Amino acid sequence: MPRLSNTCRGMTLLEVLVAFVVLSLAMAVIMQIFSGGMRNGRLAGTYSRAVFLAQSRLAAAGVEQPLAVGEGSGQAGDDLRWRVTVAPYDDGGAADRLLLPARLYQVRVRVGWSEEGRERQIELSSLRLGPRS
Repeated sequence: MPRLSNTCRGMTLLEVLVAFVVLSLAMAVIMQIFSGGMRNGRLAGTYSRAVFLAQSRLAAAGVEQPLAVGEGSGQAGDDLRWRVTVAPYDDGGAADRLLLPARLYQVRVRVGWSEEGRERQIELSSLRLGPRS
């Protein structure tokens, strides 16, 4: 009867178990990376929508309605909330000294939302030339 060499033997039960443990650990790491990528993609999409909304509200300030000191707010969709704040800009009295018919206003747009139990927000700010009040 021919004798089998050591290289022809099958794997032992211990070797199979170690291979399954290594495979399961590798799969757990891969699934964690995949779910993190999906979460980050969703978060990036929400940030993009928030920035687009903030830019839109900033562009509308002084165009849709006359520029006036105050606040306005609203909601876009189910998740994004926005607030526009218009305040006089402190130019050190330059507009008064030069007797300019207009003045600078600081327009701030803040967009906020909740995601995964955390409050998130972005803010854009710009200076606009408006009528002297």
